[in-house]
Amino acid sequence: MFSSPSALVAQAMLLGGLLVQSANAQYYKIGTKGMRCPRRNEAWRKTNHDADEIKNSARALAYDLMLQYDGNQTGMIPGILPGPPTENKGDYYWWEGGAMMGTYIDYWKLTGDESYNNVVMEGMLHQTGDGHDYMPSNHSASLGNDDQGFWGMSAMLAAENKFPNPPDDKPQWLALAQAVWTTQAKPERHDKECNGGMRWQIPFTNSGYDYKNTIANGCFFNIGARLARYTGNETYAKYADETWDWLWNVNYIDHERWLVYDGGHVGKNCTDINKATFSYNAAILIQGAAFMYNFTNGSTKWGDRLDKLLDASLKNFFPKNIAYEVACEGRKGACSTDMLSFKGYVHRWLAVTTQVAPQTAKKILPVLEKSTEAAVKQCTGGQSGRACGFYWSDGKYIDIAVDGTSGAGEQMNVLAAVSSLLIGDAEPPTTNSTGGISKGNPKAGEDSHDNPVAKEITTADRAGAGILTFLMLAGAVGTFGWMCFTD
Repeated sequence: MFSSPSALVAQAMLLGGLLVQSANAQYYKIGTKGMRCPRRNEAWRKTNHDADEIKNSARALAYDLMLQYDGNQTGMIPGILPGPPTENKGDYYWWEGGAMMGTYIDYWKLTGDESYNNVVMEGMLHQTGDGHDYMPSNHSASLGNDDQGFWGMSAMLAAENKFPNPPDDKPQWLALAQAVWTTQAKPERHDKECNGGMRWQIPFTNSGYDYKNTIANGCFFNIGARLARYTGNETYAKYADETWDWLWNVNYIDHERWLVYDGGHVGKNCTDINKATFSYNAAILIQGAAFMYNFTNGSTKWGDRLDKLLDASLKNFFPKNIAYEVACEGRKGACSTDMLSFKGYVHRWLAVTTQVAPQTAKKILPVLEKSTEAAVKQCTGGQSGRACGFYWSDGKYIDIAVDGTSGAGEQMNVLAAVSSLLIGDAEPPTTNSTGGISKGNPKAGEDSHDNPVAKEITTADRAGAGILTFLMLAGAVGTFGWMCFTD
């Protein structure tokens, strides 16, 4: 499933033939128009920037990001970025391929550019695993609930965005999201340690199985909230409520400051809380809370939770209204490859929050606009003169070599930020009752097993590893040490 040769040639001529910019010139334009704020349902429905310039910039960013992906090349594996680093195959773990697919699904919806739809379709379907639950056996050695969750959220996004459906003989987007949720709702994923909650890892043999964290439970909460809204099924909402309560009761959400912490070990009853704050932990809960607010017709409970989380997160992660990864960005080279992609998810999830909880738009959209302006300003690197770095608030390009990656996360961040400027003109996420086209299967995932036996790895089906984001804050300078996964 690839774009036609003529389309690829035309695109290469358009984008590859553009003039190389000088090291100090800003390539990407988003055309500030001034404070023009038409409203609809209390939300800002128009960007303050030029839509054509935004789309042109997003198109170039999408093209450059795809250069990092080899899954659409002969003999390579669809759906994954080069990796995993544990096998010296590249910088990226399995989950980030799923996150990239979600970024392109949003890009398609917001810009209308279909150039990468076939690549996304192929990648999303190739990684479903034998049970069509995003638990491929070749990734079981380091398969986390969060890894599975990121692929599930991209499938949910495809359903909400009315992304083209797979062929009838393939698993459908809604059913894939339901399969992920169903596997994560099983009792064996929620043992009695720490009074419930999911562990980071799925197989009990994996390092990190003794750690219960926010992102694993946040993915489950997020997917459940969105499935509740999409299907109208109260069961999904019930589990989302319970997951929030667990995160609150275990103090992963600070009761006073509303900061969101990373996790704790079951051997310590989850009381040895790692208080490092990562932007995607907060953002995944914000978006989930917004969907619960929408599903409950604007309930005070969810509105209050949403407001407090949002206020704390904008203050913590957007100093000077520019996205900033507090836990690591203060020291060059301290962020892991995983962390280098968090800004894009935050921009995307906050943008959608304004659609399902429109009262948040006045807080969120001006911040996202300022943050995006800073993001594109520093995209002046590489031979093309438009490569993007990670350090937006510096106001200049910092070579990606400082972080030791090829730059896929950095490029994905800016693509997400620029595309999200178009959110005001986009339709909100659809549901079954508002024109959704994806077929569901509430029984999907019921026959899945948490400890699959890995099959022999072949050329056509290799890769694997899980997310490693749990770095322990060790002092005011922002120095990190790897989290110890044994008590």
